[in-house]
Amino acid sequence: MASGPYNYSYIFKYIIIGDMGVGKSCLLHQFTEKKFMASCPHTIGVEFGTRIIEVDKQKIKLQIWDTAGQERFRAVTRSYYRGAAGCILVYDITRRSTYNHLSSWLADTKNLTNPSTVIFLIGNKADLESSREVTYEEARRFADENDLLFMECSAMSGQNVEEAFLDTAKKIYQSILEGRLDLNSSESGVQHKPMQPGRTTLGDDSQQNKDNCSC
Repeated sequence: MASGPYNYSYIFKYIIIGDMGVGKSCLLHQFTEKKFMASCPHTIGVEFGTRIIEVDKQKIKLQIWDTAGQERFRAVTRSYYRGAAGCILVYDITRRSTYNHLSSWLADTKNLTNPSTVIFLIGNKADLESSREVTYEEARRFADENDLLFMECSAMSGQNVEEAFLDTAKKIYQSILEGRLDLNSSESGVQHKPMQPGRTTLGDDSQQNKDNCSC
């Protein structure tokens, strides 16, 4: 997906975190491919996806790192938090345990990312209303108390998936406009490198794609 005559002005790095089985990979696939993976294997280590979007007439490439939720991979996946401009924090509305673990995931995010990182809380599997264990209201309160953006989404139907990823990008772009992000710092998670006509990828894209092997 990194190839093609795209001309974009910014690259935003995202990470997706949360417990195993909450639908992180399915959310990524729904956003990048607009398809639902009915049989979605658990991520081992880290997986990677990209998509070009537009915010305020600016072309922006999202580089999205989908991390494994198992505890045994936490030491590996923590290294991907560094330099993330956006963090998608996911729980499953039908499994209260995944909601109860949000404080731990959030603590990692606060400790390992920069203060300007935009954190978006997603309550996934909103299509399974009859199996709900976490109310919208309590998750909304958690988000408000921790200054998080929040939506309930469905990776299966696509409900609010597009909006969550785009709203995160809009918030990051607003931080750029307001001067709250130092684009010269690798910690910002943002690169400002307009593509030159005729080029198909950035020099570091190919290297990052090599590094994303989860074997």
